[in-house]
Amino acid sequence: MSDSKDKVCIVTGANTGIGKETALGLAKLGATVVMVCRDRDRGQAAQREIHEKSSAHRVELMICDLSSQNSIRQFAEGFKQQHNRLDVLVNNAGVVLRGRSMTEDGIESTFAINHLAYFLVTNLLLDLLKKSTPSRIVNVASAAHRYGKLDIGAWATGSNYSAFGAYSNSKLANVLFTYELARRLEGTGVTANCLHPGAVGTNLFRGLPRFLQALIKLMTIGPKRGARTSIYLACSPEVEGITGKYFAGRRQERSSEASYDIEAARRLWEVSEQLTGV
Repeated sequence: MSDSKDKVCIVTGANTGIGKETALGLAKLGATVVMVCRDRDRGQAAQREIHEKSSAHRVELMICDLSSQNSIRQFAEGFKQQHNRLDVLVNNAGVVLRGRSMTEDGIESTFAINHLAYFLVTNLLLDLLKKSTPSRIVNVASAAHRYGKLDIGAWATGSNYSAFGAYSNSKLANVLFTYELARRLEGTGVTANCLHPGAVGTNLFRGLPRFLQALIKLMTIGPKRGARTSIYLACSPEVEGITGKYFAGRRQERSSEASYDIEAARRLWEVSEQLTGV
């Protein structure tokens, strides 16, 4: 693993699960880690834990509600005021929501948090990433993307909502977004890759019934193992210059056929621009 001293890394959803383990792993490698969390108390508790376990002093906390575009813009502006570089952006935060709900921006919440937040955070910080090359964008997707249905017009409204359907669609959006982003960043020195972390038992499933949560826990790996591929893509010299790929278990894999639909990726980008005003 490469020396990450002097690197500045952002990890969204860093107070729990894979995000916290990714932030810890990067802190242990010497990076300045900016944890992006929604809840200040939980964020501070995770920050203290990472300080203790890594002996790293450059672990910062920034508060952002990723369901709110206004909050995302405030976060991006605040980050730029505090930092003049960004080497690694790990878009990690995600949700599985039992019932359909809409954000303050009028967008179905799973799609807003799991995809549009990735899109908006990335685009607002792209100038810094380009200034800091070689830099990396790491998008945490999921093998669930293979069950996503290409109906981009319906994703933002959550019509015919089901928890797994909305989650799968949002994870397909992560892969489509990554591939389109990589195409648009070609030649800039900024790479973009996505990953399946493995079947990880995390708080992601806290909205599901308790018996299902217990079942998932029995069949899944821990967040520490789940974070390995994120950390690998964030700083391993083995993936230097590699872009527009999907990884699982720190190895390149072929994603679903639907994820290679270039026209769908372009359409998703346009819809995302319209919904975020980027």
